[in-house]
Amino acid sequence: MEIFNFFPLSHHPMLQVSYALLIISSIPFAISDIKEKHIVDDSRKSFAFQRFGFLKDGHALISIKDISWKSKTHKAQLNLNSMGFYIYKSSFLFPIIMESIRNKHSCILSSKYVQVLSTFEKLTTNSSAYNVSTAIDEPDEYILSFCNCQPEFEVSMYVHTEMYNLKHGEKEFLSAGKTNLPILYFLLFLIYTSFFVMWVFTCIKQRPITEKIHTIMGALLLFKMLSMISAFEDYMYVRKTGTPHGWDIAFYVFGLFKSVLLFTVIVLIGTGWCFLKPHLQVREKKVLMIVMPLQVVANIAYVILKEKGPTTIEWFMLYITWNRTLLLVDLVCCCAVFFPISWSIRSLREASKTDGKAARNLEKLKLFKQFYMVLVGYLYFTRVAVPAIGERLNYRYEWVGDATEECTAWLFMCLFSITLSRLKGIHTW
Repeated sequence: MEIFNFFPLSHHPMLQVSYALLIISSIPFAISDIKEKHIVDDSRKSFAFQRFGFLKDGHALISIKDISWKSKTHKAQLNLNSMGFYIYKSSFLFPIIMESIRNKHSCILSSKYVQVLSTFEKLTTNSSAYNVSTAIDEPDEYILSFCNCQPEFEVSMYVHTEMYNLKHGEKEFLSAGKTNLPILYFLLFLIYTSFFVMWVFTCIKQRPITEKIHTIMGALLLFKMLSMISAFEDYMYVRKTGTPHGWDIAFYVFGLFKSVLLFTVIVLIGTGWCFLKPHLQVREKKVLMIVMPLQVVANIAYVILKEKGPTTIEWFMLYITWNRTLLLVDLVCCCAVFFPISWSIRSLREASKTDGKAARNLEKLKLFKQFYMVLVGYLYFTRVAVPAIGERLNYRYEWVGDATEECTAWLFMCLFSITLSRLKGIHTW
C-alpha cells in the first residue's frame, strides 16, 4: 500500500519485527479473553494475539486447526520449527527489540526472553491441528504472539485461544488488573441512576423554568447510566465465560451517544443557548457541525481499532496511523469547544460595561470563567494525566486508571449540573 511508503522500515524485515513489537505495548486489545481468529495467507514475521495479566494459577490454551502454508518462491525449503506460538512478559518487550536489532538474522523463537509454547514441528504427517496448554509459573503480564521466521511462506490457520486464572477452582477470564472493574462499573451505574432520577424529578418539579438544555443534559445522564450498566455486564460475562455476549456492542453504542451528547452540551452551554440567547449564531452552529460528526467518526474508528484482530498484513502500520489520526481528531474537538465559551465571555465582558445590568452580567461572566477552567482541567486530566497514570501502574492495578477516569467524569458531571443550575438562577432574576 502506497500510503505507508513513508515508513523507512519496509526494506528491513528485522526492523519491521522490532517496530511491530514496539507498538504491541500500546495495542488496545479487546476485553474478551477467549478469542477465535482465522488467519489467511499471512507472511508477517510476528504478530500478537492477546495480552493478559496472570496470577499464581494462570493458564494459556491454544487450539490450532486447518493449518496450511504456501511458498512465494519454488526453491524455498520449509522448516516447521521456525513457525510457532510464544509468550513473553510485557516487561521484556524492549530487550527483545534490542536483541532483534543486534542480530537481524535471528528468530524470536530462539530468544532467551520468550517462552515457546509450540511450533509446527509437532504436527503429525496426517494432521493439520493440535492443542497446546501451559501453566504460567511466574505471575506477570504476558503477551501471546505468533512467529514466522520464514516470511517467504504464507500461513493460514484457524486459532482458538484462552487465557485465564484459576480462582477457587473456577476459571476467571478477566486479566488480573481488571477483576475489580465489574464492581466499579456497577457502583457507577447506581450513582448515575440516582443522579438521573434526581435530575428528572427536579426538572418536573420546576417545569416552568426548565429549558431544552436541561432535557439534553438528562439524555446525557441516561446514556452515561446505560453505558455503565453495559460495561458491568460486559466484564461480568467475560469474567465467567470469556466472551461479552453482545454487551460490548451495547457499551460501544451507548458510549457513542454519550460522547456526542457530552460535547454537544459543552458547546451549547458555552454559547449561552437558553440562558443568554434563544438561538444559535451561524458560527456556533458551524462548531456543532464540526464537533458532532468528528465525535461520531472518532468513536466508530476507535471501536474498529480496538476490535480489529491480527488478520490484516498491514495491521500494525494501520494502528499507528489511525492512533495518531484519532488523537488529532480528539484534540480538534477539544479545541473547538473552547471557541463558544471564549465568545460568550467576551460578549458578557462587553455587555457589563454598556447596559444597566452590570451585576447580573458580571455574575454570568464569573460563572463562564469558572466553567472554562473546569473544562480545561477535565480535558487535560482525561487526555493527558489519566493515560500517564495508566502507563505507570503495575498490571495488577490496571483498574485504577479506569476508576480515575470515571471518577473525574463523575465530578465533571456534578460541576456541569451546578453550572446549569446557577446559570438558570441568574437568568430568572
